[in-house]
Amino acid sequence: MEIERPDGRSPNQLRPLACSRSILHRAHGSATWSQGDTKVVAAVYGPKAGTRKNENPEKASFEVVWKPKTGQIGKAEREYEMILKRTLESICIRSIYPNTTTSVIVQACFSLNPSFPPFSFLLVVHDDGALLPCAINAACAALVDAGIPLRHLAVAICCSVADNGYIFLDPNKQEEEVCIYTHTHTHSADV
Repeated sequence: MEIERPDGRSPNQLRPLACSRSILHRAHGSATWSQGDTKVVAAVYGPKAGTRKNENPEKASFEVVWKPKTGQIGKAEREYEMILKRTLESICIRSIYPNTTTSVIVQACFSLNPSFPPFSFLLVVHDDGALLPCAINAACAALVDAGIPLRHLAVAICCSVADNGYIFLDPNKQEEEVCIYTHTHTHSADV
């Protein structure tokens, strides 16, 4: 029995994917990543000298800040920050630029201000589901564009389980809201 999805896709069918690099002129690296109507812009500035407290000065570090469109940051955004930071740290060769920090900021609104300070940022242009894997993919593409040394390339995808037990890939926002479980899987491969 086939599960019916609102947009007519089969359970294992992804929404159309698109990636563009070098879209921001003042960034060291930048990329857009879209999956269907979910779109994220990522820019990398740095690395900049110095590490934060409790960070190993022998290695490069990442700071991730996920800013919601309005209001205070919630539990989900804090979890996204942690996942994105761990993912970026696991794929980068952190010993090449010791005692440096690259900041990644995720913001849930569309506002490209050229006077941003020099750091990395992610900008959520539109969220129609599978936001975390879209952000991971955009950040990785921007790191590649910036020439940050990587030990692996990483790609992410989301799958959900419907209440009837069916598993489907790349849920849109409507599907995420009614599913009983959603999982983001990140895979890395040697460069």
